[in-house]
Amino acid sequence: MGTSTERNAAANPFLKLALELGPLVVFFLANARGDLFIATGAFMAATVVALSASWILMRRLPVMPLVSGAVVLVFGGLTLALQDELFIKLKPTIVNLLFASALFGGLAFGKPLLAIVFDQAFDLTHEGWMKLSFRWACFFVVLAAVNEIVWRTQTTDFWVAFKVWGIMPITMVFAMAQAPLLQRYSAGDAAAE
Repeated sequence: MGTSTERNAAANPFLKLALELGPLVVFFLANARGDLFIATGAFMAATVVALSASWILMRRLPVMPLVSGAVVLVFGGLTLALQDELFIKLKPTIVNLLFASALFGGLAFGKPLLAIVFDQAFDLTHEGWMKLSFRWACFFVVLAAVNEIVWRTQTTDFWVAFKVWGIMPITMVFAMAQAPLLQRYSAGDAAAE
């Protein structure tokens, strides 16, 4: 059992949001003051700091930020080593397709993997987890496609701004739009009936 400080850190949604969004904000600010290569280095450093802080404060590393962080380090490293913007621009596409593939794979075997990621946040029936996993898998495919369209048709500065100020609000709106499903398939409600 963790200490009360660890439990408070794990329960604080603002801390979790800051740890997940912090590196993205650093990326945006560094790009605004420098260029994409400086921003990529800053993004990589901020990602390591955020993952380290998550471990120190919560004694665990959330799955999605961990996978995303690993891809940031690999593709950021390639971007810097080869001085080619392509790799960091592909990172969101690859991360979103990895998440979509994992969710679709889980669904194919009747295992809604979102139940593992959000096990303490929501208490849903199996059917609810299956439907929520399917929706998020489809959403990740859409995000991958949007990233591809934006980086291939817009300037680098526009892509960076869209990555920070477009994708996050779109994701939050999508997440909030799942509220009716969460209510309908709540395991507590199903048990009461």
